[in-house]
Amino acid sequence: MPQVISINPYTGKQVDSITPHSETEVQNILQNSDNQFYKWRIVSFDERKKLVLNVASNLRKNKNKYANKITDEIGKPISQSIAEVEKCAWLCEYYAENAEDHLKKESIKTDAYKSYTTFEPLGIILAIMPWNFPFWQVFRFAIPTLMAGNVCILKHASNVFGSALNIEEIFLQSRFPKYCFSTLLIGSTSIKSILENPLVKAVSLTGSGAAGISVASIAGENIKKSVLELGGNNALIVLKDCDIDKTVTSCVNARFLNTGQSCIAGKRLLIEEDISEVFIKKLIEEVSCLKSGDPKDSTTYVGTLAREDLAIELENQVLDSINSGAVLKLGGQRDGTYYSPTILTRVTSEMKVFKEETFGPVLAITTFKGIEEAIKLSNDSTFGLGVSIFSEDIENVESYISQFNEGAVFINELVKSDPRLPFGGIKDSGFGRELGKDGILEFVNKKTVYINK
Repeated sequence: MPQVISINPYTGKQVDSITPHSETEVQNILQNSDNQFYKWRIVSFDERKKLVLNVASNLRKNKNKYANKITDEIGKPISQSIAEVEKCAWLCEYYAENAEDHLKKESIKTDAYKSYTTFEPLGIILAIMPWNFPFWQVFRFAIPTLMAGNVCILKHASNVFGSALNIEEIFLQSRFPKYCFSTLLIGSTSIKSILENPLVKAVSLTGSGAAGISVASIAGENIKKSVLELGGNNALIVLKDCDIDKTVTSCVNARFLNTGQSCIAGKRLLIEEDISEVFIKKLIEEVSCLKSGDPKDSTTYVGTLAREDLAIELENQVLDSINSGAVLKLGGQRDGTYYSPTILTRVTSEMKVFKEETFGPVLAITTFKGIEEAIKLSNDSTFGLGVSIFSEDIENVESYISQFNEGAVFINELVKSDPRLPFGGIKDSGFGRELGKDGILEFVNKKTVYINK
């Protein structure tokens, strides 16, 4: 594999030129990681906690350094990059305080003198991670996995190898033993052989559906656990009894944060007909005020897309939908990697901006006449990651929660990940859960113990 060049999508200038690992280096990392596992698995929770808190401190102390690398690599507005690093520190603190309790043995009453379940580490866990949240995606996998006694190997997206090396540096500087967390600087073609290696026990992937199918197939053929987070096409459902001003702001943040490059972004806005005119008017006013420009400017809210091909793909989805009858109310312009915040109305379920995941600042608006129709429209998707519903009648909305085919339902709030709550989806959004207690139990051996006198 030749030198990996990363390009700043805003300036067009080179950020890094990184030499990938050779096959020999990869095998050495795998073997050393396996050797380290047998030492790490017996380290006490108190020691693991101390090291993870070191990581949190390091993240907070050097947040500007790490955030600048994120912004240089993918064009994310600097204020959002800083927030991403800070959120990783919060996650570290959560698992430092709660991991031992999540993993304590569970007694089960049976006919035995004593019976219980223990939760024990598996070994090397491979992470295959995307570029859009280059720190958060990794830390939400790595910290619970390490606290459970496993060791981690990261295969990051090639355009964020600089962030990947920063993350490995953080663990070493925080006094984690070497090879507890390792970065593999490799291309996607090397994943198959690594996942087939008997030293690797399981895999977590966040990425595209095609990548998920490939990785899950390899894992299945080798009888290895996999957790997949494969994106979403979340709906934002706005009922006529909502607080309109608050809901407009929530919908703007849900769609345009990280320049729309988020699996949990609200991509389809479903508005009850009775308030659609006033709501759309306020929405356009608020989106029009979002500042685009230099991602290093702390007041910039909308940056560039990570690569020009992604901007072109988004542009094609919009143009195809307009040709099918959608009405462009705002935006719709592309300049290299930049795509302007865009609002489309009169969107139907056959259009690309409704059916497909739009990974950028495009909001597709459809109206409905009642909550039953809204549920049908929301569920009319191959994805099932999450849905947001906005209404003042919370009890009424709660009564419909079971009818949504989603991994998460958020009421009067945008869908978001929280260290305390399980995160994941169904259907084409994948399977398994990250975060919370459920996340730390994904990569453990749930061992049954039965003792009689």
